[in-house]
Amino acid sequence: MVIDFVATFIVFFAVIDPIGTVPVFIAVTSHFDKTEKNRIALIATLVAAIILVFFAVVGELILTAMSIPLAAFQIAGGIILFLFALTMIFGESKPDEEIKLAYSRQETAIFPLAIPSIASPGAMLAAVLLTENNRYNIWEQAQTAAVMLVVLILVYLLLLLAGQINRIIGVGGASVVSRVMGMILASVATSNVLEGIKVYYGF
Repeated sequence: MVIDFVATFIVFFAVIDPIGTVPVFIAVTSHFDKTEKNRIALIATLVAAIILVFFAVVGELILTAMSIPLAAFQIAGGIILFLFALTMIFGESKPDEEIKLAYSRQETAIFPLAIPSIASPGAMLAAVLLTENNRYNIWEQAQTAAVMLVVLILVYLLLLLAGQINRIIGVGGASVVSRVMGMILASVATSNVLEGIKVYYGF
C-alpha cells in the first residue's frame, strides 16, 4: 500500500509550520555570525527529527503499556490538535508567541527552535497518529516517516535562507501562513475525532 503523500505532507507541514519557524530563528540567532547560524539550524533540525522519530516509533508502545485504546487516543489527539489549530488561528501566531521565548534561554538550538518551534506538541501527536500499528503497516509507517523527514529537510533549507525569506514575507506574512495552516490542521483534527469515534463504537 502507498500512503497519500500529499495529505501526509500537508499535515506535517501544518503542524511543524516551517514558515512560522523562520522569524523565530532570525530572532534567536540575531547575534551570531553566518557560520554559527548554519550550525544552530542543523542542530535544531536534527534534534527535532530525533524527537519526532522517537514519538513515531515508541509513542504507540507507551500507550499500549498504559492500556490506552488507540481509538481513545485518536479522539483525544484530534481534540488537542483542534485546540492547537485554534491557537494558530485566533491566538498569537507562532512567530509572535515563540519569539518571546527566544530571549529566555541560552540553548537556542534546543529551545525554542527544536522544541517547541519545529517539534511542536502538534507534530509529536501527528507522528503518533499517522503511524498507528492498527491502521498502517510497516511500509506505510516508513513512508510516513520519510515524508516527515522531507518536511524537516525543508525546514532546514528555509532556516538557511531565513534572511532572504524574512525580507520577502516579513513576520506578518509568516503569521498569515501560520493561520492558514491552522485552518487546515483544524480540518485534519476534526477528521481524526470522527474516525476515532467510528472505530471506538464500531460503526
